[in-house]
Amino acid sequence: GEGGERFLSALREALARDGLGDAVDLASADCMGACAEPVSLALQGEGRASYLFSGVSPLEDVADILATCREYLAAPGGWIVDARPCGRLRLCLKGRIPALPRD
Repeated sequence: GEGGERFLSALREALARDGLGDAVDLASADCMGACAEPVSLALQGEGRASYLFSGVSPLEDVADILATCREYLAAPGGWIVDARPCGRLRLCLKGRIPALPRD
């Protein structure tokens, strides 16, 4: 809804300020199956692991989202081994899925 669009806009601006605007694409989704903790986000990329986070605070977790994006981009295959730099976001992790093998 409207709150989600404001969150996306603020996150897009934060990514640009942090130099990640060209490395991270944002898109909204109607449902990610995390109704009990409604603010959720996912990271995925071709040949990279996928992550699902829920219970994210749009106001308080922006710095941790940026840190997690940096860790994800730097990790081989997107597989974050040490999530401590991700701050509180590591506690919001609901699932991590290995990348599909390349043909």
